[in-house]
Amino acid sequence: MSNINGTIMQYFHWYIPDDGRLWDKVGSRAKELAEAGFTAMWLPPAYKGMGGTNDVGYAVYDMYDLGEFEQKGTVRTKYGTRQQYLDAVKSLQNAGIEVYADTVKNHRIGGDTAEVVKASPFSQDDRLNPIGGMREIKCYTHYKFPGRKGKYSNFEWHWWHFDAVDYDEFTQDSSNIYLFEGKKFDDYVALEKGNYAYLMGCDCDFQSEEVQKQAIKWGKWYLDTTGVNGFRLDAIKHISSWFFPIWLDEMERHAGKELFTVGEYWYNDVSTLHWFADAVGGRMSLFDVPLHYNFHYASKSGESYDMRRIFDNTFVLSRPTHAVTFVENHDSQPLQALEAPVESWFKPLAYALILLRQEGYPCVFYADYYGAEYEDCGKDGNRHPIYLPSHQWLIDKFLYARKHFAYGYQYNYFDHWDIIGWTRLGNSEHPQAMAVIMSNGAGGSKWMEVGKANTKFYDLTEHVKEPIMTNEWGWAEFRCNGGSVSVWVEQ
Repeated sequence: MSNINGTIMQYFHWYIPDDGRLWDKVGSRAKELAEAGFTAMWLPPAYKGMGGTNDVGYAVYDMYDLGEFEQKGTVRTKYGTRQQYLDAVKSLQNAGIEVYADTVKNHRIGGDTAEVVKASPFSQDDRLNPIGGMREIKCYTHYKFPGRKGKYSNFEWHWWHFDAVDYDEFTQDSSNIYLFEGKKFDDYVALEKGNYAYLMGCDCDFQSEEVQKQAIKWGKWYLDTTGVNGFRLDAIKHISSWFFPIWLDEMERHAGKELFTVGEYWYNDVSTLHWFADAVGGRMSLFDVPLHYNFHYASKSGESYDMRRIFDNTFVLSRPTHAVTFVENHDSQPLQALEAPVESWFKPLAYALILLRQEGYPCVFYADYYGAEYEDCGKDGNRHPIYLPSHQWLIDKFLYARKHFAYGYQYNYFDHWDIIGWTRLGNSEHPQAMAVIMSNGAGGSKWMEVGKANTKFYDLTEHVKEPIMTNEWGWAEFRCNGGSVSVWVEQ
């Protein structure tokens, strides 16, 4: 993707209004999003969740119901109806934008009927050693999908398609995990808590051939139905890694083309990301979680953060062709489960770092682009109003620079604690050069080479008004303000 300077937008955040208008909105904006420089849209889960119109999409109920059937108290999803979704996908593709579908394979929630099964209790924090003997529990593991009435698939889920749940109706206990008789947690998963196969709800048993077949069957149906260009795979550290190459092979064979796939392996350790990338044979990209945390810490630390280290221990540094870089997402935004927000003042610097460099496939967050206001309970139990300002004006400038100037050789000047920069020298198709400089301190200047002698450069961000001339050797002293970034391009 780096050869075409592609850019993804995550077109949602956790607190998008549940008004059923998101599909229409993104479809109507397809042309302007393409003109801005976006080449791909990551859309939220399109299928019916347990919470109906209030469900963001990760509490998966019926993956065949894209807002078509009366289930969970609604026909549409939070984002709209099946037809609105299909129309949005087509509108985006007609504008030259690829569509990546958010896909949750790990669990189901909201079963229709309870079943009685024998199970052993495990602590949430230790999935290796049971804390009690096997006993009968009652759990909602039978998914009949009565509203769909067998359309598209007559498959019904039962307890034997899962390996564990976290709720017993008999005792109303939700503090433990219950591993079903004859089952074991999936292998080749994250080692947190001993074995991190179980995340929530009814945990799909990927050691079951029937479950594997259903995942493949659904994927083919989804490709045929929607025509999407790829997938964003949720919670992949909770699923046996060996299954993904099998599934992707089947999807690409069915589609007759390569599909872009990015996985969410949420862990702030680059060696673990490398392990997973190797385990799936390099078949998918991964979100650069360590880079996000570097941005988070840098934004919290202000001028005390050493900007020379901003890419230390990141996936994009060591595996740039498999790294999807991002600043924020729906899980890390304020008041969410993986809350680790990047402070607003630092976001322009962070977006310049992912959008204007050679390495990585960048993803822009909806709430950073359009802004967001919402209120929710925090970890302290109190409600908090949240305001996230829009950075669209600057991000659009960066997208323009990425599209027109971010080509050719890249010279790095990561040689000062609070002022760093780099240059792009252009190529035969895009011959104009660019210099980027930023500071998390008081600002200043840096001598950098752009390969263009006696050439005038101006700051695309308009943070610095006066132009700069390069000398006869193609060098210039480029400037930026304190806590700011400037993008210098040929005039």
